[in-house]
Amino acid sequence: MGADFTHSLIIVIAAAITTAGVRYLPFILFDHGKEPPKWIKYLGDVLPPAIMSVLIIYCLRNVNLLSGSHGIPELLCIAVAVLLHIWRSNVLLSICVSTVLYMILVQTVFA
Repeated sequence: MGADFTHSLIIVIAAAITTAGVRYLPFILFDHGKEPPKWIKYLGDVLPPAIMSVLIIYCLRNVNLLSGSHGIPELLCIAVAVLLHIWRSNVLLSICVSTVLYMILVQTVFA
């Protein structure tokens, strides 16, 4: 057992403790019978759309509409994700299908 193994083991243990702590923290802080505070409900309503907006901006930051594919694969996959989510209301399905479609488009059609 070398230093690399010890370093990796420390990282895995720290990640496991952090993950467990984050998962158990809401149950420790908020009683099951009580209503969560208003600010928690507010954050629950506001943060998901805000995070999705930031992710969309991050993903589209390097798209140049004046060259190459003109952003067609990106816009197509965004449309597919939105339509799938409206149709099935399944985030995982929307993300996976649009990601696979994007990879197919940029590696074959728009290569």
